[in-house]
Amino acid sequence: MPRERFQEPTNPYHYILHCIGGKWKMTILHEIYTYGKIHFNQTLKVLPVSEKVLSQQLKELIEDGLVQRVVDSSTFPPTIDYMLTVEGARLLPALDILYVWSIRQMAAKGIPIDADNFVVHKSEKYVEALRDIMEANSFWPDTDHVRCPKSKRP
Repeated sequence: MPRERFQEPTNPYHYILHCIGGKWKMTILHEIYTYGKIHFNQTLKVLPVSEKVLSQQLKELIEDGLVQRVVDSSTFPPTIDYMLTVEGARLLPALDILYVWSIRQMAAKGIPIDADNFVVHKSEKYVEALRDIMEANSFWPDTDHVRCPKSKRP
């Protein structure tokens, strides 16, 4: 399916959904933000996403100017990192608001919350906003937790 070119006047909500609307795009952006960069194979080990989908989502994030692919050819084999662009970094505060809203809605509706989300969202800004829910889900912000690799997920 071809990507939109946005040559006609476009609704801004449609444009943002185009940029972050893929199933894994917001998670990928937060992974890069949290760790500063990601490597393709390491990300495949952690997230329950297929190689094809991760590749496509990264390609689209690059096309939309939110992520950059950086090749370090001084190593063999070359190291490839995916990092946020300035525009990608500017989007993170909005994603944080959506994340907090989503967790609160899920808790209010009794929707189970994947504990791995608390592992990568334990900085002070998330703890302040979600301490009650983190504690109710037996996640103590001051305790180190290890993410569950996708191969060990239920």
